[in-house]
Amino acid sequence: MTDSRANTPSVVERTRPVKTGAPVVGAHFLGQTAVFVLGEGALVLAPGAGEPRSVPVHDGAVLASAADAERIVTGGDDGKVVATDARGESTILAADAKQRWIDHVAVGPAGALAWSAGKEACVRTAKGSERRLEVTSTVGGLAFAPKGLRLAIAHYNGLTLWFANAQSEPERLQWKGSHLDVAVSTDGRFVITSMQEPTLHGWRLADRKDMRMSGYSARVRSLDWSAGGKWLATSGSTQLILWPFQGKDGPMGKAPRILAPAVGYADGLVLLVRIEDGAEVLARKASGAPITALAWSATGTALAVGAEDGEAGVIDLG
Repeated sequence: MTDSRANTPSVVERTRPVKTGAPVVGAHFLGQTAVFVLGEGALVLAPGAGEPRSVPVHDGAVLASAADAERIVTGGDDGKVVATDARGESTILAADAKQRWIDHVAVGPAGALAWSAGKEACVRTAKGSERRLEVTSTVGGLAFAPKGLRLAIAHYNGLTLWFANAQSEPERLQWKGSHLDVAVSTDGRFVITSMQEPTLHGWRLADRKDMRMSGYSARVRSLDWSAGGKWLATSGSTQLILWPFQGKDGPMGKAPRILAPAVGYADGLVLLVRIEDGAEVLARKASGAPITALAWSATGTALAVGAEDGEAGVIDLG
């Protein structure tokens, strides 16, 4: 893939470059402040006005990050869970007693958050109370349902659904194989996991009906919801695949939309693709370093882009 599309509109000149100095492993927005998560233990905060600045958050590598409207939550190989606000003020929320790596973090409704270390998942409410659950194998991914304190935990051979504020036993949904990530639909009716194989698996929660979502040429490496939750966007190969979730049955019995190209590429190219008609806009020219992080602002008027070589930027689309 190259950036030689002569007829493709471009917004490359709208990019505000940000020098991070280390590989970017995640990107988020706190209001108008873009936050780049670096693999080497720090965040770079790039406000809409003013100079970017680096904030150290871990004594080691950052392994996971998630964000809500007020904070970035990170987990590191130092065994700590840290929250950082838009002012760059960090607070250690938890420290694993065994100094295990914090593999995954998730933020939920009403200020709740979750993290995992090995086979153990922990949920903490905004008031500070904590509950822990050990699942059958190493946690592959965490995601909160949109309402209540219900956590989806991906692991080998399936998924565990856990109401962390109830005394009832967690529910386990079975499907053989390694489940590496998880997403819950924005209406809470479906849960989907990515797998080691080039496929997704899902469940319709009303009746626990399995949904096999296959046809990928490579393992799915990222999945996220479009605005309003109408589409589940997935990538990992040379195509952007969108699964429809507009109806009561979600993608069951329906073919996905396939848009090529996708958004971020291994050669550093970034293209925006409009869902309605597949129209493309060049956002970043190929630079040689793989794109490793993308994030939209809450208003949809800015896009944060980070690359493996530490090059990053904020694209103004307003």
